[in-house]
Amino acid sequence: MQPVTGARRLRLATVLASVLVTPLLRLAVVRHAVPSNAPSRTGCDACGAVVSLTRPWPALGPAGRCGRCRARVGPPPGTIEIAALAAVALLVLVGPPLGALPALAWWLGWTLPAVMVDLAVHRLPDRLTLPAVGGTWLLLGAAALTGAGVGPWARAVTAGTGLALFFAASTLLLGRRGFGLGDAKLALSAGALLGWYGWPVLVWGLLLTFGLSALVSLGLLVARRARWTTHLPFGPFLLLGTAGALLAT
Repeated sequence: MQPVTGARRLRLATVLASVLVTPLLRLAVVRHAVPSNAPSRTGCDACGAVVSLTRPWPALGPAGRCGRCRARVGPPPGTIEIAALAAVALLVLVGPPLGALPALAWWLGWTLPAVMVDLAVHRLPDRLTLPAVGGTWLLLGAAALTGAGVGPWARAVTAGTGLALFFAASTLLLGRRGFGLGDAKLALSAGALLGWYGWPVLVWGLLLTFGLSALVSLGLLVARRARWTTHLPFGPFLLLGTAGALLAT
């Protein structure tokens, strides 16, 4: 039997943590998948039953249904669990350097529920995107201090800041036709992760992101499921583009 190295221990701990936090991910989506001006959801919309970790109704499980009235609460059944498994697969397949693995795991833990919220109500809540930024930058900084060097971290910060400014500028110049400020905040962390691995990875990630967005938009137009003025949530494409670029490294 081969000895378990530090990298293997860290990957195993990441996989176990991903499984254990799945109810937290579903709870985050349930709480924040509301319109921007509405208060966070605290229970079942149909009967008012409280949904929380201290009162673990089946809404926090794969079925996603209220334990009292069986109405659906939050995302469709199994979607969070499938997304969590995909995140674990990404962590295993990407096999990032030991120091960058915690940053990627942290980013996925906050970005997955944020993207689910974006799909549901077309917004990326600050309570999910800002912790993703802070933790990702700090953990990449720790990786720089423990061996990777200052260069990758400086490149990551530059890439994240530049991408976020580009998204924010489109919002200011184009209004609703541009990206949202939530997209800009998500870009702070996504751009940092891509930039950590190099400028070519950042470019590849952006090409994948915009390419996927264009393909889906064209498909919806052809199927007459959308119009030219339809605004699609961009968070899912940014997540998929980032994941695809990291897998290609």
